Amino acid sequence: MKDLTVVAIETPTLGDRSYLVHDGEVALVVDPQRDIDRVLDLLEQHDVRLTHVFETHIHNDYITGGLALAERTGALYLVNGEDDVSFVRTPVADGQVVEVGGRMRITALATPGHTFTHLSYALTDAGQRDADGVDRAIGVFSGGSLLFGATGRPDLLGPEHTHDLVRHQHASAHRLADLLPDQAEVYPTHGFGSFCSATQSEATSSTIAQEKKSNPALTQDEQTYVDELLAGLGPWPAYYAHMAPANASGPSEPDLSPPALADAAELRRRIEDGEWVVDLRNRTAFAAGHAPGTLNFGLDGGFATYLGWLVTWGTPITLLGETADDVAAAQRELVRIGIDRPAAHATGGPEDWSDRPLSSFATATFADLAQVRHHREVVVLDVRRADEHDAARIDGAVNVPLHELAQRLDEVPAGEVWVHCAGGYRASVAASMLDAAGRSLVAIDDSFDNAESVGLHLVGPAA
Repeated sequence: MKDLTVVAIETPTLGDRSYLVHDGEVALVVDPQRDIDRVLDLLEQHDVRLTHVFETHIHNDYITGGLALAERTGALYLVNGEDDVSFVRTPVADGQVVEVGGRMRITALATPGHTFTHLSYALTDAGQRDADGVDRAIGVFSGGSLLFGATGRPDLLGPEHTHDLVRHQHASAHRLADLLPDQAEVYPTHGFGSFCSATQSEATSSTIAQEKKSNPALTQDEQTYVDELLAGLGPWPAYYAHMAPANASGPSEPDLSPPALADAAELRRRIEDGEWVVDLRNRTAFAAGHAPGTLNFGLDGGFATYLGWLVTWGTPITLLGETADDVAAAQRELVRIGIDRPAAHATGGPEDWSDRPLSSFATATFADLAQVRHHREVVVLDVRRADEHDAARIDGAVNVPLHELAQRLDEVPAGEVWVHCAGGYRASVAASMLDAAGRSLVAIDDSFDNAESVGLHLVGPAA
């Protein structure tokens, strides 16, 4: 008898995974993303029928495709019965066993911590038995509970709940470790770059046994875990505030058809009206030449995370891509965080997008900055998060985290600005904002690891 098939559906730009599980005939899905066509394609590819869609929790970092997927396929949509939602679902509760097909058994396990109503789902195979004669344990879909070397962060519901949730999270990790055999696989939703994870791991797979050895929730006493986890938490993207309400209302299937075309005159009008016209090209191409007033969120980095974090919610967004495929990729990223329809789009290059002379700015390395500082005064703007800046920073640098820059542009000192981050992507976003504001600037496209080796004096941690 063939083993059950578990397919991870990666969404690396948001740091999440969804899962498709099947026995060759019927399938279940856990925590699907908004763009359900990916799941539908997999169902066709594996020639299986979807009967159940499971949600581990009301998500804070993306819009779910669960309801739309269930409606499209006729599958049952299983959501914790304690969750306050405005759509019809099949309620599921702690300890409930759901049979899927002839072999798959899903046991719901209450694992509060990331949210109060979080569920994990333990999967066993009734078609195979272990040495004790019980269904073979395959793994646990742990959502935002037990992650690879970490746990989901407990502070997304507000500071008034963090004290309770962080302790629930510790207890939930131990519950999973106690209930599941060592060989059981761990299948988390978060933890691959998602800001829903308290910390990040480089692991791509894990088991209960591995987590018992390496996960702070399982190796530390409760108070040590609580103290260290809370001390390490940083800010999360502002768009998170809109995710849980949208998910509780039951998101519809997204419209991924192309938005309206805009010519150069319309693009300029939109910029002058305060809308966001977003250039999707990489930062090197943008720096070399771009339509004045456009903002650079390249598809080669954390596009949706940073755009969703920085934009004032509801601001019309127009997408500029070299190809229609670039625009389509950006649309797909945006619907995952609830930005459903771009106002317009254009393809080609900056000469097609502007009826005025193009703007540009210089790029440089940290070695260039070290040389320049020997000859003249420049403003060094660090747009990393405050915790990154406090840990190690260039002496004299001004720290305005990228997610605060739009509201704090007037705090950037006068003069030529050399803007940097840890690797270049955030610096380019910041440079485009500074350029749109008329500042003279240089964008440092370099790894911060190189700063000290080229003679820049670093200080930190902050006193």
